[in-house]
Amino acid sequence: MIDSFGDLDAYVRLPRLSGLWLSPDGRRLVVGVGTPDRKNTRYATALWEVDPDGERPARRLTRSVKGEAAAAFTPGGDLLFTSARPAPDGDDEDEPRSALWLQPAAGGDARVIAKPAGGVHGVLVSATGTVVAGSGLLPSATDLAADADARKKRKEAGVSAILHEGYPVRRWDHDLGPDRPRLFTGELTDGDLELRDLTGHLGRALGDEDTGWDIAPDGRTVVAAWMVAERAGSQRTVLVAVDVATGEQRVLADDPANEYGEPRISPDGALVAFTVRRRSSVDDPGDVWLAVVPIGGGPIRDLTAGWDRWPGGARWTPDGAALIAMADDLGRMPLWRIDATSGEVTRLTPDDGAYFDIQISPDGRWVYALRSAVDSPPSPVRVAADGSGSLTWLKSPAEAVEVPGRLVEVTATAADGSPLRAWLALPHSESPAPLLLWIHGGPLGSWNQWMWRWNPWIMVAHGYAVLLPDPALSVGYGYDFVKRGWGSWGDAPYTDLMALTDAAEQRPEIDAERTAAMGGSFGGYMANWVAGHTDRFAAIVTHASLWDLTQMMTTTDAPYYWLRELTTQRLADNSPNRFADAIATPMLVIHGDKDYRVPIGEALRLWWDLLSRSKADDGSSLHKFLYFPDENHWILKPGNAKVWYETVLAFLAHHVREEEWQRPTLLG
Repeated sequence: MIDSFGDLDAYVRLPRLSGLWLSPDGRRLVVGVGTPDRKNTRYATALWEVDPDGERPARRLTRSVKGEAAAAFTPGGDLLFTSARPAPDGDDEDEPRSALWLQPAAGGDARVIAKPAGGVHGVLVSATGTVVAGSGLLPSATDLAADADARKKRKEAGVSAILHEGYPVRRWDHDLGPDRPRLFTGELTDGDLELRDLTGHLGRALGDEDTGWDIAPDGRTVVAAWMVAERAGSQRTVLVAVDVATGEQRVLADDPANEYGEPRISPDGALVAFTVRRRSSVDDPGDVWLAVVPIGGGPIRDLTAGWDRWPGGARWTPDGAALIAMADDLGRMPLWRIDATSGEVTRLTPDDGAYFDIQISPDGRWVYALRSAVDSPPSPVRVAADGSGSLTWLKSPAEAVEVPGRLVEVTATAADGSPLRAWLALPHSESPAPLLLWIHGGPLGSWNQWMWRWNPWIMVAHGYAVLLPDPALSVGYGYDFVKRGWGSWGDAPYTDLMALTDAAEQRPEIDAERTAAMGGSFGGYMANWVAGHTDRFAAIVTHASLWDLTQMMTTTDAPYYWLRELTTQRLADNSPNRFADAIATPMLVIHGDKDYRVPIGEALRLWWDLLSRSKADDGSSLHKFLYFPDENHWILKPGNAKVWYETVLAFLAHHVREEEWQRPTLLG
């Protein structure tokens, strides 16, 4: 066991598992393992094979500086993966994009089988060997060769400009365009692949998410979630089937009241299962359920519309009788079996885990997944599909870690009588520990799984108790619990947080005289709101936070979504910047310049509003601003992540423990 939470250098070196792929015969299970590169500037992912029976040790399959991402298995068991690593022929452009590689099941070197200039993503293979994948092409390009030529001309002319004619223009941390995704297809013949354009130029129709399409087992049909433009800069998704032979398109689901996503075609190719999300409005946070529709078109049949949970990540069982999905539930994220006829829901995992990246064995006996929990990082597991609750831990590429404390639950009652709960991470200590209230993002989120970016156990290793609450707007507690905070972010979410903090402070393990609060994204918004409404905390850390809602909601990457909920009056009523004059608590502001979800202007405005209220003649302030010019909504680079934790810990030590301020060494 490794204890790597008191040593930040050791922490950022811990392997991070993501993604899971199962071969058609069920004998090979592949997982991605991320570790820091030699320069400590990024995490590079290698592919490892895990024994589905849990007997053999994991073995490494790939190794390169650029890293790899598994894509799919061929019917014959060859592994397809994407990577921007140099090709064996050495013919690489200055700015390589991800190519599609094939690693033979029988052994031997991997080779490139497709290398479009716009990269490749979302690769799927049918049972007959038909490949479908996404790749970005410039709007004027008629084929892959024309696209490569057009890109070359842009580069030689020194052009980086993008002409937009609609919304959106960027997402999370990257610009959209000038290329746009299209779907390509091809047949695997003796390990070779020639891609052809399946859809032509689609504008915004295909997003950059790999979960947006699926291919039928016979390779004849692709079903995709399709973006369509609406008035007032908005957009929504419909469900479209594409004939692979002709490119003909037909709409399977289109209702302006709903959004459709995550299509999954049944094993017999007759049905498509998909998520339906009722679109939110001023008074309705919306809802999520699973539905099915015939692949040839016909009436949509809702499966889980009566279930007060939000399913996702669904996969068909091999006999087509059911779907296995995940859904948040009371601070956990179990696996669920959903009957494909009746919609009856059965919980498969009774523990505190969160399960994702679902794969199902060909005989239908086992569900493979990555399992994590608040106190356990992701690890591959095998779950019995019969509902017995049997769980087998597979031999992971990453050594198990031991968290430096224990996890308990805290409960309270909201002002309106609603039951509330939170996780509380406690250090191994005989004396009461200072309390850190850590507020999750979202806002439609939950503290129910492991977090690498915002890990409470580092704080626990340094002597803090960390409260991880799920206030109003959190998911996994039903529709009404979300609606309690809808459009009123500063009301029930705030009072819920204070009620759970009060409950935690009553415990003998807690030193209620020494408390702090922090949060990121929506959690940062709440941290800002807390700062303007109470002085009970000795310090507040706000990361990637919303400050002036009227500014934020017109500069974020998807304002049309947020403005369905937040009217002009609600923006004003719930904006934390209105209460800047009331802030008396020292604040640490953290933000990345490449954050397009919560643009950097929020931090710049917050920092000015704090500093302009300084009363010291020399301009000094108790507040601090940690700025990352090259990071986005999350701090992802290993070196920057270390500095993030060092600065937060130093700030808390100074104000909560009244220790002398120690500037982190790497900050100069």
